Amino acid sequence: MTWALMLSSLVGGLTSCSIDMPKEIPSSFETMTVNKSDIEVPIKFSARLKGQSDVTITPQVSGQLMNICVSEGQQVKKGTTLFVIDSRNARLELEAAEANLQAALAKENSAKLEYESNKNLFEKNIVSRYMLDNSQNNYLQAQASVSQAKASVSRARVNLGFCTITAPVTGVIGEITVRTGDQVSPATYLTVLSGNTTMDAEFSVTEAIIEAQVQSGLTQNDKAKHIAALPDVTFVMKSGTEYPHKGRITSLTGVVDVATGSLGAKASFPNPDGHLFSGIQGTVVLPFQRKDVMVIPQVAVVRLQDRSLVYKVQPDNTATAVTVTTQDVGNGQDFIVTSGLNVGDKIVTIGANNVQEGQQVIFPDAPKNEK
Repeated sequence: MTWALMLSSLVGGLTSCSIDMPKEIPSSFETMTVNKSDIEVPIKFSARLKGQSDVTITPQVSGQLMNICVSEGQQVKKGTTLFVIDSRNARLELEAAEANLQAALAKENSAKLEYESNKNLFEKNIVSRYMLDNSQNNYLQAQASVSQAKASVSRARVNLGFCTITAPVTGVIGEITVRTGDQVSPATYLTVLSGNTTMDAEFSVTEAIIEAQVQSGLTQNDKAKHIAALPDVTFVMKSGTEYPHKGRITSLTGVVDVATGSLGAKASFPNPDGHLFSGIQGTVVLPFQRKDVMVIPQVAVVRLQDRSLVYKVQPDNTATAVTVTTQDVGNGQDFIVTSGLNVGDKIVTIGANNVQEGQQVIFPDAPKNEK
């Protein structure tokens, strides 16, 4: 009896204090209505950078390398001295050529005097035509010898100039494969000078884009206008860092690679600070405008094996799974729906992974407690 009375008193006390028991609160989901809109879709191409005026530096003459005037990675301007080859033989050849020229000039002067003398004597009928013609031929031969001697002097001066190798363009010095004292020749590779004031990103255009051009009726005359009308492109390093300067697509080759079935293309990027180097790999990103398409957030799509599902809200506020076909936008947030949904459909977004078939996902507002 005592225990019964105590239990009765405890229940009565809880009732009199009006303590509310916990109520079950239904799970909430976020929904959206599908509409059409415009969106920018980035098209990405793997690319490799190359200086727009990369030059392989090789000697024009043979000799011993006397001096290396630059270092690897050094930024140089056009006309800067890069290498110096032993010029003693070249100077001797120039002196010999100049001496031969002086001798040829002397012979020419003697032949001229003889020809003019015989010409005067022939006019006075003192010498025969044979002697006149012979002296004239000797004079012409002497003139030809002078021309050959002058060419030899010019050649010797050019060869002497080749002993000092200068930068043909402004750029950055690559790997130097020789050392001071090496014997070099025109077949010797010295270095590569990367003209990096403007860099070309070389990439391949896929076959699908080629087919799109054919279907759109793009002609060769229209290609230049089409390239000029393309938007600016971005270069992204392999680390994910975006190069701050925008580039332009400048060329599209007219020959399809048999092995890959693609066309080569180039995008040019300014490199005023010299941050880009030949050989760097990355991605060229071309923004492409997609107009009047259905865009939904990626959180609304549930992956089930090889299917993509979206939970569509029915008139009774329950969810039904529908299969959709999507295209990745590339921004990590959205998908373009190509089939499975219609404009005006309401779908579950946040919480879609927790939805079960036929589950209620929209709940009426709870009535407010009246005081």
